[in-house]
Amino acid sequence: MAMSCCLGLMSNFNQNLTEIKKTLGKSKAKIICASKYIEADSIRELFHLGVTDFGENRTEALLNKKQTLKDLNITWHFIGHLQTNKVKSMINEIDYLHSLDSIKLAKMIQTYRDKPLKCFIEINVLKDLMKTGIYEEYLDEFIQRLKKYDKIEIVGFMAMGKQNNLTKTDEVFKRVNLLKKYYKLPELSIGMSDDYQVAIENGATMVRIGRLLVK
Repeated sequence: MAMSCCLGLMSNFNQNLTEIKKTLGKSKAKIICASKYIEADSIRELFHLGVTDFGENRTEALLNKKQTLKDLNITWHFIGHLQTNKVKSMINEIDYLHSLDSIKLAKMIQTYRDKPLKCFIEINVLKDLMKTGIYEEYLDEFIQRLKKYDKIEIVGFMAMGKQNNLTKTDEVFKRVNLLKKYYKLPELSIGMSDDYQVAIENGATMVRIGRLLVK
């Protein structure tokens, strides 16, 4: 029974992954599995299907899953808001941070990180008070101030769309893609399960997909 269940899970993952890749088409965007709601065993199954990048938004969950899966060559992304009091315990356990949004956080990374960390600056294009991220008018100053921190390697921008509004989401993604090009950065982390198709149309290089991948 257990083997049958496992095979069924693998089959679902494989079908979901195939459908997503078909939608991605010729895009070279990397799939980051947003693994908040799945356990280590499911991550292992997805890894064996070719998904090598996983994103967590809780520090404890990331640390626990990484320890359990230490035999796998997983690239770990932190995709949630990183509280400064959590930096010391986990900053050397990740390969990418998708949510750099303050000099205070940058200073903590500089203090505790052993080697340069690939970071996305999170931009709050819509100035949504319920979300984190740098407002565009402060972006240039923020980037200039980050240059003195040698443990931070800015690789691109991350942004969130507008929930249940693909038109507004398209505007957000277009804007951050223009900013990526202006600052000559290689990566753009935009798009989740509900809007990753819009993200692909606007130059996403990484899409953070959870629900569609593991449903």
